[in-house]
Amino acid sequence: MAKDKISKEIESKFGNQLRVRVNGILIENQKILMIKHLMGNKKVFWSVPGGGMIYGQKAEENLVREFFEETGLKITVEKYLFVHEYLNPPLHGMEHFFEIKKNGGFESLGTDPELLLENQILAEMKWMSIEDLQSLPKEALHQIFWRIKSLDDLVLLRGYFNFENNSLK
Repeated sequence: MAKDKISKEIESKFGNQLRVRVNGILIENQKILMIKHLMGNKKVFWSVPGGGMIYGQKAEENLVREFFEETGLKITVEKYLFVHEYLNPPLHGMEHFFEIKKNGGFESLGTDPELLLENQILAEMKWMSIEDLQSLPKEALHQIFWRIKSLDDLVLLRGYFNFENNSLK
């Protein structure tokens, strides 16, 4: 299948390099804040808000910035939870997950400043229950959600994970 414009831009901006990402897990009233990404070639990907780190900024500073860019919400980083390695060439990311709390701002789907306006991948922001997550097709959901039985499981995870990694063998 030929790559569309979004797939090509994702690969050119983020591919063939190791990318360090920070991600925020925000749970309120037994729902988690999720972002729907359009990954090109009609692929959909749901995950928590977050993004790439800027050299010279602490992980927490990067997460506060990324979370605000994507959601319009101001947050406080509570604690480090775990790291997930995603490897599906040409993409390779070390994704650090933090438990966070909301402390201001207004919910509004943002944009990714690294991508052109016509190639934005942020499509929807939604509060989702565990049942909502479990109703999504597995391939449309970040791997950290594939085996959890409750949202509380997420904040109990510790260590290094590479769930269902698609890396080359």
